[in-house]
Amino acid sequence: MKKIVLLFIALLAFGFSHAQKDQQRPKVGLVLSGGGAKGFAHIGVLKVLEQAGVKIDYIGGTSMGAVVGGLYASGYNASQIDSIFKETDFDALLSDFIPRSSKNFYEKRNDELYAFTLPFNKMRIGIPTALSRGMYNYNLLNKLTYKVRHIRDFNKLPIPFLCMASDIETGEEVLLNKGYLAQAMLASGAFPTLFSPVEMDGKLLVDGGVTNNYPVEEIKKLGADIIIGVDVQDDLKDRKSLKDATRILVQISNLSMIEKMREKIKMTDIYIKPDITNYGVISFDEGQEIIKRGEEAAFAVYDKIKPLGDTAKVKFDKYPKVKVDSLNIKNIVINPLDNYTRSYVIGKLRFKQGSKVSYNDLKVGMDNITATQNFSSISYTLEKNQNGDDLVMSLQENPTTTFLRFALHYDGLYKSGILVNLTQKKTFFKNDITSIDLILGDNLRYNLDYYIDNGFYWSFGFKSRFNTFNRNIDTDFKDGSLFEQLGIRTINYDFSDFTNQMYLQTIFVQKFLLGAGVEQKHLKVRSKTLGNSSPIFENSDYTSIFGYLKYDSFDNKYFPKRGWYFSGDFQSYLFSSSDNFNQFSIARGDIGFARTLYKKLTVRWQSEAGFAIGGESSQLFDFALGGYGYQTINNFKHFYGYDFLSVSGDSYIKTALTLDYEIFKKNHLNIAANFANVADNLYETTDWFSQVKYSGYALGYGLETIVGPIEFKYSWSPELNKGFAWFSVGFWF
Repeated sequence: MKKIVLLFIALLAFGFSHAQKDQQRPKVGLVLSGGGAKGFAHIGVLKVLEQAGVKIDYIGGTSMGAVVGGLYASGYNASQIDSIFKETDFDALLSDFIPRSSKNFYEKRNDELYAFTLPFNKMRIGIPTALSRGMYNYNLLNKLTYKVRHIRDFNKLPIPFLCMASDIETGEEVLLNKGYLAQAMLASGAFPTLFSPVEMDGKLLVDGGVTNNYPVEEIKKLGADIIIGVDVQDDLKDRKSLKDATRILVQISNLSMIEKMREKIKMTDIYIKPDITNYGVISFDEGQEIIKRGEEAAFAVYDKIKPLGDTAKVKFDKYPKVKVDSLNIKNIVINPLDNYTRSYVIGKLRFKQGSKVSYNDLKVGMDNITATQNFSSISYTLEKNQNGDDLVMSLQENPTTTFLRFALHYDGLYKSGILVNLTQKKTFFKNDITSIDLILGDNLRYNLDYYIDNGFYWSFGFKSRFNTFNRNIDTDFKDGSLFEQLGIRTINYDFSDFTNQMYLQTIFVQKFLLGAGVEQKHLKVRSKTLGNSSPIFENSDYTSIFGYLKYDSFDNKYFPKRGWYFSGDFQSYLFSSSDNFNQFSIARGDIGFARTLYKKLTVRWQSEAGFAIGGESSQLFDFALGGYGYQTINNFKHFYGYDFLSVSGDSYIKTALTLDYEIFKKNHLNIAANFANVADNLYETTDWFSQVKYSGYALGYGLETIVGPIEFKYSWSPELNKGFAWFSVGFWF
């Protein structure tokens, strides 16, 4: 018993002596300045501090320093933060990239049709407030801070933390040490013109570097005895170095900071200034080099750092890897909105309260809401609710409801065209949108689309379009009988199509677009080939009903690298003003997928088919194949090896295979092959399956630009004695 008492006393004495020693250890505060991509150097410094065994007791940061510092304070170590940054797509972050899969069919059409969009208010054209609203960044920060998402006092983080922001209305600095961590980090790094301001507690906040880029005083107030400061901000540069807008903006910000930094440096015990003068605030692609510069700068003062460390005691591998679990969303709370319903927002999220979702599901939902462009500010927090979370959303409706959009295009069928679009949201009802396209050029055309989006519930719409073109083509839509009768090989057509549709549609199993409607169409076709009389081949009205099912997960319409799509529809023509009309129907199906095989080599496969049912259809509704690069309408289809609209019949089947290699960013070399059978009553025999009648091949080059794809293709077919060169510019319309 005596031995046990002595052992107990010895243990108490040992523990007391170590506790006393730990109390005597000076508290170390770390200050990380802002500097955009130059803030990667902070990671290098953290690696050296960990190597020296330095325990950080307080962290303060601004802008990129707030991001790195906030992650470190949350429980990540330097190597984990390095890995996070390596995996981050900074091009997507700066552009607020929204995956194509997060956009509905209407929004996909907008992104793949218009090259420029400008706000239009009170007969004045405006400009956007920033390049990015920061949603990509916010979603990422929310995911990364999963383990500490319920902490509202930053002093209770694994390492006490604070960051700085600037009130854009008052010009005052704002200390952020409470609230929602991801939101605070976002606000501290909201670089003006690059990212939109962040609203917190009624204040409109931007980058803290504008007012306090080095919060050393704030860290001292927390109780730090020794300050280690990492300064990655620029010194003032001469005119030769001010070569771009971001450098000029940083210089303006630094004008007031340089003088303040002289005093702040005096308050810093170990001052670390990495040599990163050759890097800019958006040099994210040089991140690993900047990290090394941070390590070099820290090793340069290692003799000062080492006495603060205890490698035997401080184990930095104790920090757990943050495993992102699923979220149990108990409730979805949405602030009151004037022009959009709760069902509309829930429909965009694609999950309901009471659901178990992943962080990726949450990101996709927020991307869906962002893609609508109906909200100028989107923010959310995850509030603890027993064993789950409440998703609390704060949406600010976009005060601009009118937009002007522009595009240009050239192809071999419609020739040149300039598109001017007027889009008006909330025209008559909540959730509605009106879009009018006027296409000026060789062929005057227009599109009108009115749509009421009700999310998960049935949505309603009206479409009207007018298409026209004039071209010599190799088919007479009469199985060659007219050509044989007149002894000609081609015919010139003046083609016009005026179509109006009323439809309703909904999201089926959260992925497929299911819809149905009624259509009225007027077709007029005449030819000048047969003399000045210009005989009219068609001048009739048609009324039909239709239904469709669609799915599209391609990441890019024109140069997809992954995903698949399906489109199937059935249309029954019930009435016509033409003589000897017999009711008929047309069924169509189209399926395809894309997959990257190796690095930048992608394979795309597509197969489609269609056929007429019932009475003899109007021959101008036949499937007409040939050409490439134009917007397809009715039953006109692309086909390599044959000129525009060269082969026709009331039934067809086609398959195509394309190999695309991105030789360097947004530049594509591709080779393609397609095969088809086209004829009247094609499926009455097995010929459609047993032998291929038409084939074609194409070699092409494509460039992705702000106005859309610019493509050149040379196409040929073994059945013909000539090839075709096609050139197209811009989004297809």
